[in-house]
Amino acid sequence: QFLFALSSVVKLHRESHTFSIFDLQDVCIAMSGRSTRSSVSAGRELFSLPDIAVAVHDSLNAGYDFIVSPIVHPRFYRNWRGPSALRSDPLTRSDMLLSSSDWNSIIVGKTSPWLRLDSADSTIRTNSEHALQDELRYASHLSHPAVVVSVRDGECHNLARFISEFVQDPHSSVQVWVRIPMVAQSHSSETRESETQNHDDSHSTRPTTWHWWNTFRTLCDNSKRVGLALEVSADLPDEAELAQWCGEPVRAAFLPTTLFLTNKKGFPVLSKCHQMFLQRLYKMDVQPVLCGSCHHPEKGMQTYHQYINHLHQTMTPPDAIETFAKGYEDFLQNPLQPLMDNLESHTYEVFEKDPVKYTQYQKALYHALVERVSDDERDIIMIVVMVVGAGRGPLVRAAMAAAERARRLVKVYAIEKNPNAVITLQNMVLDEWGDRVSVVSCDMREWKAPEKADILVSELLGSFADNELSPECLDGAQLFLKDDGISIPCQYTSYVAPLSAPKLHAELGKGNDSDYETPYVVMLRNVCVLSTPQPCFTFKHPNWGDKGNNRYGSFSFVVTQDSLMHGVAGYFDTTLYGSVTLSTVPTTHSPGMFSWFPIYFPFKTPVYIRAGNVVTIRFWRRCSSKKVWYEWCMSEPVPGPLHNSKGRSYSIGL
Repeated sequence: QFLFALSSVVKLHRESHTFSIFDLQDVCIAMSGRSTRSSVSAGRELFSLPDIAVAVHDSLNAGYDFIVSPIVHPRFYRNWRGPSALRSDPLTRSDMLLSSSDWNSIIVGKTSPWLRLDSADSTIRTNSEHALQDELRYASHLSHPAVVVSVRDGECHNLARFISEFVQDPHSSVQVWVRIPMVAQSHSSETRESETQNHDDSHSTRPTTWHWWNTFRTLCDNSKRVGLALEVSADLPDEAELAQWCGEPVRAAFLPTTLFLTNKKGFPVLSKCHQMFLQRLYKMDVQPVLCGSCHHPEKGMQTYHQYINHLHQTMTPPDAIETFAKGYEDFLQNPLQPLMDNLESHTYEVFEKDPVKYTQYQKALYHALVERVSDDERDIIMIVVMVVGAGRGPLVRAAMAAAERARRLVKVYAIEKNPNAVITLQNMVLDEWGDRVSVVSCDMREWKAPEKADILVSELLGSFADNELSPECLDGAQLFLKDDGISIPCQYTSYVAPLSAPKLHAELGKGNDSDYETPYVVMLRNVCVLSTPQPCFTFKHPNWGDKGNNRYGSFSFVVTQDSLMHGVAGYFDTTLYGSVTLSTVPTTHSPGMFSWFPIYFPFKTPVYIRAGNVVTIRFWRRCSSKKVWYEWCMSEPVPGPLHNSKGRSYSIGL
């Protein structure tokens, strides 16, 4: 039953172009009832295995979950035209030394170190191609979960072409981990210090090993079967480069044993900066791989595993947002359209669990009630509060609680178009609210109110502020707001920022063009925001000026390092009333609030950005009598196509 359910989930995601091999782990965890792993999944790289069964046994006993093993003996140089081509000896060890389940779960293959597919010598190049083909063929035969391929410099075009052909084979599911050093060996700390001093006032254009990776994955057409195996360096680069690496699809982090220091008790430990970076990778489910000989022989290799597992166990506990978003990180979702569709009970329940949003709404309502009626008149004047889009009543409860705290008299109207949610509201009236609340089953834009409201309160905001048509709804609802009435929220602003998100872009697959012209709600994790978000569109309520809701803006950003841009990240903030606010903007995010994830506007084709380039993004919000839609494009440093022209791929129905 589990396998059937799992295959159904995989098939569903593949058909929607949102599935990747990364999701298998999350699906298995969710379906097995476990929320997180109790320990980190770690591997050990071995260079020579006289007896692979013994090596597997020893590694598992030391706590490791898998080993990285040479597919063929590292010193077995094959000449496909020479005498070795005629020898009758086997290429490598027999597949019968381990069970099939061990080969395809415990063993990650590693290609031979002498391969030179980008050699200028055609004989060496061709010989390497034949040798690599043999090794990959045997890895597929063993059903290895992954094969490690090392890149030594930026000249990796032929190797990338070869791997691109391999991952296109529909009969193999083997992943390729491209092993890239974080810092090139020739680029020492002294060199970096010198460059930093020489370029304090300008953007460095020094090629980094990220360029090697970018070249390789681009030639592989950003295949989801090609992932990054990052070899962590002794001297970590600056924060900008670390953030860039964290935005890449890192599958494994190779940790040389030479990185480890020795503490007072003789145990291996990492420096503080390496600890922090490794824990940062853990949050992206990156698997550490220990490589190199044991430098603490009296303690044994198991102590290295115990230490990196200790770092995993002692990470800062997940906050409310991380707990809520578990399993949804980097998972593309279509934005809700509550004006067109009736939300389900489960959806209401999820959002009602937010510990921050309704507390802030209650605070805003309290201040609005206190300022609306003085203490001298609080027992005389009845304040009319209208909750438009009441759902199952969380804002009604917030209004009642605020009125009790402020000791003000209120009459509440709960207006809701969803007939199923209206049933809940009517039951609340019978069981709790009584005649203090009047339930109205109607579209707020069509209701003929019996009286005008002092306070109009709503929660119609989406991940991009106005993308759930709050402006259109409130413009219609303000007809029954008094001239001096209060709207909660009174203002909201969307924000945009250039985004590098190779994993998200790969999730869109090779689907229709419409996939790249649709914004997606997504909990951003394995991404790199390339510049500080800037305000985009602002709306204020009440909108007595009736200025219309079409918008257009041009936004310029300076990108400080070479990057690949895959689209635009969107956020918002809102002023509910006075100084009471909510925000999803990273620098001002409301602590603990999880009702809204950011939004992602993809580019059909990723754009290479050089350090120091000015990136200009243009955004439109367009309205017709039947729908609202966004259009977006890049105009600098190179002009790009206009996405979603005339709302051809995505729109929000009125």
